[in-house]
Amino acid sequence: MHRFLYSPIGLLAALVGEAATSFSPVLLLFGFAVVATGPTLIISRMIAPRRTSNPVKFLPMDAGQVPKGEGRTHFMMQYYAFVLMFVVFDVMSIFLYAWGSSISSLPKSATLPIIGFLAVMFAAFAYALYQAGRKDIW
Repeated sequence: MHRFLYSPIGLLAALVGEAATSFSPVLLLFGFAVVATGPTLIISRMIAPRRTSNPVKFLPMDAGQVPKGEGRTHFMMQYYAFVLMFVVFDVMSIFLYAWGSSISSLPKSATLPIIGFLAVMFAAFAYALYQAGRKDIW
């Protein structure tokens, strides 16, 4: 039996067995998902009421109303700078919170990447403030 493990076929069988053991929870969950969703979709299709297609159903609707007028409208750039500032601040706060919550376990060299990140974010924030000051583009 020990000779089998040291042969190339035995080693391959051992590695495949370990891989199958480590992936067995994933495979079990995938099997459960197929077993649970398959009958659900089939049963809902079987008991759904059959209706003939109504041509009004396929018309474009806006909150139940038939739309009137032009499909394309002018997009107001009035709040563009504020939306840009919100996105920059939102991304910055997420990364700063993650960095700040683990700063005690990080080495001192981890401050250089966050300084670079803050430089890029503040440059984007400055650009948004610059765009907010340009009233002529609205």
